[in-house]
Amino acid sequence: MKLKVFEKAYQSSLEMHRLSQDLPKTEQYELASQLRRSSKSICANLVEGFGKRESDRERLRFLRIAIGSAEEVKLWLTYCKDLGYLHEEQYQQYHADYEEIAKMLEGLKKRLNAES
Repeated sequence: MKLKVFEKAYQSSLEMHRLSQDLPKTEQYELASQLRRSSKSICANLVEGFGKRESDRERLRFLRIAIGSAEEVKLWLTYCKDLGYLHEEQYQQYHADYEEIAKMLEGLKKRLNAES
């Protein structure tokens, strides 16, 4: 996949996976799992919407889901910070990464809307 947003989302999802492995054992089936799934969902929805020759309408549907997943990651990161699993600096960096991903997805959505 050659979308810049995919590359950023993929690298960030790897970071979220590594972060989730460092969460306490009691969080592995809840918070860690949610963090992994939502971060990977962005990539999966981009591949599903853009990897096939879908219509712009279908691509927009997958983009909306990916945007929702980016927002979900930010929520789980806030939980990690508030529960003391992330230092403020780590939180700020990860949150900024997903804020950028969400903006990139929104930009892609606007371009598709303009073309259709």
